[in-house]
Amino acid sequence: MHNLYEQFRQLLPEPPLQAGAVIEVGTGVVTVQLPGGGRIKARGIAAIGQNVFVRDEIIEGVAPTLTLELIEI
Repeated sequence: MHNLYEQFRQLLPEPPLQAGAVIEVGTGVVTVQLPGGGRIKARGIAAIGQNVFVRDEIIEGVAPTLTLELIEI
């Protein structure tokens, strides 16, 4: 017999991986500025000005410093 909860969870999409710059640091929580102008809070440790990868409000790692160019459609 299959686990119905796991079957249900497989229907839900995975949270997206986002990259942004840290603009504020607190105790275990940072504020990340996304390229489109949005801001999110994420758990983890990072320094101000550092680029990080964030998924599901958790810092997953350091992102490379690249120039970003937004193309609006």
